[in-house]
Amino acid sequence: MIRATVRDGAHHGVVVVGGGQAGLALSHHLVAAGVDHLVVERESVAHEWRDGRWDAFTLVTPNWHCRLPGYAYDGPDPDGFMTRDEVYRWVRGYADTFDAPVAEGVAVTHVAARDGGGFVVTTSAGTVTADALVAAVGGYHRPVTPAWADALPADVVQVHSHRYRNAAQLPAGPVLVVGTGQSGTQIAEDLLLAGREVHLAAGRAPRVARRYRGRDCMTWLAQMGVYDVPVAARGLAKRESTNHYVTGRDGGRDVDLRDFARRGMHLYGRATGVEDRAGAAAVVFAPTLAADLDHADSVAESIKDDIDRYIAAQGIDAPVEARYTPVWQPPDEPAALPVERISAVVWSVGFRADWSWLGPLAARVLDDEGHPRHVRGRSPVPGLAFLGLPWQHTWGSGRFLGVADDAQHLAQQLTASVPPEVRENLVGDRVVAVPS
Repeated sequence: MIRATVRDGAHHGVVVVGGGQAGLALSHHLVAAGVDHLVVERESVAHEWRDGRWDAFTLVTPNWHCRLPGYAYDGPDPDGFMTRDEVYRWVRGYADTFDAPVAEGVAVTHVAARDGGGFVVTTSAGTVTADALVAAVGGYHRPVTPAWADALPADVVQVHSHRYRNAAQLPAGPVLVVGTGQSGTQIAEDLLLAGREVHLAAGRAPRVARRYRGRDCMTWLAQMGVYDVPVAARGLAKRESTNHYVTGRDGGRDVDLRDFARRGMHLYGRATGVEDRAGAAAVVFAPTLAADLDHADSVAESIKDDIDRYIAAQGIDAPVEARYTPVWQPPDEPAALPVERISAVVWSVGFRADWSWLGPLAARVLDDEGHPRHVRGRSPVPGLAFLGLPWQHTWGSGRFLGVADDAQHLAQQLTASVPPEVRENLVGDRVVAVPS
């Protein structure tokens, strides 16, 4: 990695905003193609892997999925799951395998169209221009908490999953976790394993078994080509779908909320607010727990159905495995939890995108709900593209393998469109500018 600087007034063929795996993957292709570019990273390369996950975090995809252009996991446990710190080191290591021109600690604050084409990019370190701009910052920017969070008493500590690190971070006493996506379920288990009393407000997220018929389910799905099916074939609404919850902790296992309940966790339906109940404040819940548990199980079993059909069609010799039987059924669903019974709340209800730095261009590239409008990353504004979005092109787009494919496709488009005067020749390991 080249520690680049922002030179006020400079011009680049491409400015890439974001120095995570998406921005680095694109930079790898642009370096190989000899395209002058600058990667601008607000913090440091791959910092979200270190700063945005809890201490016991692991990947939920097997390590063999970890492939980026010119770089692949080559450790001793391809079917295992790297920890937070291992993933951080792996992505940081990728940046050191080629001359990615990365300006760290620089925030892009505003983008505008440039007269005659291209963009004016204002940063915290100066202003540059570019023929093309790529937003490689993913789609999860601002942690979300519900409006009724303000109704909780001041002595109840509130932490978003993005800032949760471990059980010791929270005050003594019971903890309410709101949300059962990948983060919420794993944080709830982390607290349970730490011996804490945990109350979990469930949502509609589906689940998937960790392993089935001799292989990791994600390995089966990759072999079946499920991660390669374009979102256009599923309907663009699929981009709003929630990922299936599972864990890679301790070598990988199922996440089963019913088993959590059997082990002492208190389960509830969706949390809807804070109300006065018998003269005391209480968090109230919708009567959705039973239906949502059944839904999660049905999705997990339907994935097994797909695997069974694939095994039969391909004539694969795979062990037969008994199907899941629910280990717990909810009794009458509790409608409220007195606030006095909890010391902390961990919010795991997602993120909101923030594209305000795109300035007036945002109105041209975002839909009515604030989501980027694009086809395989290319927006309606010529030269402005996105990379690293969930379901950008396929389900796999949110994974290392999919990011690599999306980056290659986008790099090909950019390389064809960048003017010759900002192209470069690659001579050995050196980059030599072509005179205009």
